[in-house]
Amino acid sequence: MSVKIDPTWYEVLRPQFEAPYFAELKQFLVAERSQYTCYPPGGKIFAAFDRTPFDRVKVVILGQDPYHEPGQAMGLCFSVPQGVAMPPSLVNIVREINTDLGTDIAPTSGDLSGWADQGVLLLNATLTVRAHQAGSHQHHGWEQFTDAAIEALNERRTGLVFLLWGSYAIAKRKLIDATRHHVLTAPHPSPLSAYRGFFGCRHFSQANALLEAQGQAAIDWTRIG
Repeated sequence: MSVKIDPTWYEVLRPQFEAPYFAELKQFLVAERSQYTCYPPGGKIFAAFDRTPFDRVKVVILGQDPYHEPGQAMGLCFSVPQGVAMPPSLVNIVREINTDLGTDIAPTSGDLSGWADQGVLLLNATLTVRAHQAGSHQHHGWEQFTDAAIEALNERRTGLVFLLWGSYAIAKRKLIDATRHHVLTAPHPSPLSAYRGFFGCRHFSQANALLEAQGQAAIDWTRIG
C-alpha cells in the first residue's frame, strides 16, 4: 500500500501500521483492488493525515465512508475534487455556513482542501470503498485505525473542536474526553436529515468562538473550491 502521510501522523500511527490487523487490512485491499475499482486512488487514501499534520489539528469533522462514485473521493470527508459536482450533503453544509456566518458564498467546487490547510481534519471512519457500493469496506480494520487516530488526538492534544454529524459520528464521542475537548453534535447534513437539526446548528460560528477563546485563529469556512 502506498502511504503518503505527514511524518507527525506517521509517528503517532506507527503502532497501527505495524499491528497484525493492519496486515490483514492490506491483504483485503490488495484482493479488492485486484477484482474491483476502489476509491479513493491509492495515493489519496491517507490524504486527511497528509494534509493536516497532527500538531496542527484544531477542528475534527468525522465522516463515515468515502464517496463511492467515479471521481468523487479524494481522501477528505465531504470533499470532492474541482470539476466534480457537489454532493447534496456538501450543498447543505454550504447552506448552513451562509446562514450561520451571514455569508453568501456559492462555490463552483466542493474541494475542502482549504479547510484541511487551516487545521480541520476531515476524517472518514473507513478510508476506502468499492465503487458503487457504500459501506463495502467497513469492518475490515479501518475503524480500528481511525479510532486510534481519534484516541491519539484525545490523549495528546487539548482544546480540539469535534464536529459530529449524524448517529454514526456521534457514536464516536465515547472516544473523546469532553473535559479536555469540545464536542458539538447535530444530525447529518444529508437531505434525509438536514432539516432535523443540522440546519440551524451554527457549528461553524460556535467552533470559531471556541478556538478564539483559546487564543487561536478562527477557521475561514468560506475557503471552499
